Amino acid sequence: MTQIPELPLGTAGPARGAAATQHAPAAAAPAAAPAVLQGPPPRRRRGPHRAWPVAAVTFLTIIGAAGFASLPGLLIDPLHAEFHWSRGTIGLAVSVNLALYGLTAPFAAALMDRFGIRRVVAAALTLIATGAGLTVFMTTSWQLILYWGVLVGLGSGSMALAFAATVTNRWFTARRGLVTGVLTAAGASGQLVFLPLLSWIIDRHDWRPAAVTVALTALAVVPLVWLLLRDHPADVGVAPYGAPEFVPKPAPQRGAARRAVRALVSAARTGPFWLLAGTFAICGATTNGLVKTHFVPAAHDHGMPMTAAASLLAVIGVFDIVGTIASGWFTDRFDTRRLLAVYYGLRGLSLMFLPLLLADSVRPPMVFFIVFYGLDWVATVPPTLALCREYYGEDSAIVFGWVLAAHQVGAAVIAFLGGLARDALGTYDPVWYASGALCALAALMALVLRQRRRVG
Repeated sequence: MTQIPELPLGTAGPARGAAATQHAPAAAAPAAAPAVLQGPPPRRRRGPHRAWPVAAVTFLTIIGAAGFASLPGLLIDPLHAEFHWSRGTIGLAVSVNLALYGLTAPFAAALMDRFGIRRVVAAALTLIATGAGLTVFMTTSWQLILYWGVLVGLGSGSMALAFAATVTNRWFTARRGLVTGVLTAAGASGQLVFLPLLSWIIDRHDWRPAAVTVALTALAVVPLVWLLLRDHPADVGVAPYGAPEFVPKPAPQRGAARRAVRALVSAARTGPFWLLAGTFAICGATTNGLVKTHFVPAAHDHGMPMTAAASLLAVIGVFDIVGTIASGWFTDRFDTRRLLAVYYGLRGLSLMFLPLLLADSVRPPMVFFIVFYGLDWVATVPPTLALCREYYGEDSAIVFGWVLAAHQVGAAVIAFLGGLARDALGTYDPVWYASGALCALAALMALVLRQRRRVG
């Protein structure tokens, strides 16, 4: 069982003590590494621990950044109608976005260690606003690939789950699973806010005002990040939440790119990395790549209005919040490998039934699918991140960034192939069935992880 102790040192019961022993090397790493005390000296804490306001700012930042993640699936039909671009071409731009999102993440985690969380996140939001704003003026498909695929992809990659992982690892020793679940659910909360709004804007006005809305939202978050987010607990003179003693702030680490590559080379020599990367690639393929990108046009193929389909995706966001937070709670208490197997198995079953549920209106079976799928949407993140911590210790945030890169590469492949399949076959049904089979494979891969030994 992967668990971070939540009680003060010396008060944990036998089960908690075992978990504490399991995680002792990772917890001790910051104190053993060369460090310099930066920021105010430690002081007696009054009121809520500062880690909770930092987590709240991170949550709000991810919500504000969710606008640009909500738009691609809504653009496929409008861009096809206006520019006569094929769905495969539009899917290519989305796949470039998703791939760069993932490939940027491990370097972003290392850059946060070198330059600080605030600077990296503020720069990423500015890049996103630039890319989204420029799409308003595009006239050819290569501009869509450059603006939305490259610029927004690079910016969003720096705001990926590695951001949440870095905040969690620095500011929390206890409650890590729960905080990971809450921060992961922030993306779903943003989806809940933005999907109905953006679909309404596109339906009533055009896709361009929706792109401008995304750009302005990204810019609006920048002052929030700069004024309220802090890089390390030592900056405000406190220990991480749940830590028994103060932890000095490490000196900035140079060579961020080299460190990211070294972490990849080291992790790639171990079996657990490839199993985690493989399962997470399937996770990305069946969520961001498939459902988030192609559910709205697939439902529209069956006569469902775009606003209704987008609202269903927003409902997924509601139950995603519940499912992800619950998954974080489960991760603190149960075998993470079995959790992953259950999550992927249930997801695969639901995808197998989806082609039978799509219709021209929202019916009870479809509502059941949306609720069920929402609970499972990114419930895989807390146990996957916990396994990265278990196997890779102080490099876990960067290794998780590479695992997330696999997630987004899987999403990129399905986003592109899904568009090609729709162009060639006139239906998305084979894509749903193939994705369900992939989920069954991911469940088996998660169970194989049970036989692996801890690395390091």
